[in-house]
Amino acid sequence: MKIGTLKLENPIISAPMAGISDLPYRLIMKRHGAALVFTEMISANGLFFNGKATHELLKSRPEEHPLGIQLFGEEPARLAEAVKQVEGCGELIDLNLGCPVRKVIRSGAGSALLREPSKVARIISSVRLVTSLPLTIKLRSGWDHDSVNFLEIARIAAEEGVDAVTLHPRTRTQMFGGQADWHQIKRLKESLSIPVIGSGDLFTAECIKTMFEQTGCDAVMIGRGGYGNPWIIGQALEMLADQPVTQPSLAERFAVARSHFELCLETFGPQKTLGQMRKHLCWYVRGMENAAGFRMEINRTKTIAEMNDRLEDFFADAA
Repeated sequence: MKIGTLKLENPIISAPMAGISDLPYRLIMKRHGAALVFTEMISANGLFFNGKATHELLKSRPEEHPLGIQLFGEEPARLAEAVKQVEGCGELIDLNLGCPVRKVIRSGAGSALLREPSKVARIISSVRLVTSLPLTIKLRSGWDHDSVNFLEIARIAAEEGVDAVTLHPRTRTQMFGGQADWHQIKRLKESLSIPVIGSGDLFTAECIKTMFEQTGCDAVMIGRGGYGNPWIIGQALEMLADQPVTQPSLAERFAVARSHFELCLETFGPQKTLGQMRKHLCWYVRGMENAAGFRMEINRTKTIAEMNDRLEDFFADAA
């Protein structure tokens, strides 16, 4: 799998996700076999105004590379300037044309750009002029059911020099509801000569294999399916190689949850770790006996020591 000049070890990519794909999460996904991981989406305006919180999102470690930097914004010149600022931080630049969140939409960025194909062309042209790094876009099907235009946007992007396109086949108005239309990924693959990366509803290794078979996509991007489940990557690679699929043991689940907890504490300190790890620890125990009770307890924790004790107690009781 190649994206421009970047050669990947396998076709499994971990998605850029606001509030999720921070450094600790990326390290966990990388350790479990993700060929490429992405930062959370980074605001071009935040970089322009030298926002401390924005620059924090670029914090990285060598072992997570190759790293993709995802940017969002609405002004071609400002996005080009942002690319010049961040291109030394990673090996690939991705432009967000798919975020459905209202705050992003109001600024004219994310999936709002799907309503302005000519602006998309100007943005990609401006960015392509300032970097030789592999350049990709991530988009949705369109703004709504009546304006599905992913083929037009992808064609424009390819003409302006992007090296790959990722499609989440839902419209902006669908948000994450309904079912992703994988047939649209197939149509996109048939229409482009550059790599197509499929995304949407990849919650099991079986889903990943099926997406490859049904769409012919070149790679897949795992989003929500990776929450508390980094093993999905290795399982998908095993299934694609027609090998037996390995299930994580209880000890492995505990070790990875604990490692994620420690990475978060090391990266962010106690206060932010309490907020961040509540959701992640709940995801790690999903499907296990008394997971609901654990969720209630972990969401009441007020100190790192208490959170650690609840985690240890839960897995000790489960053994």
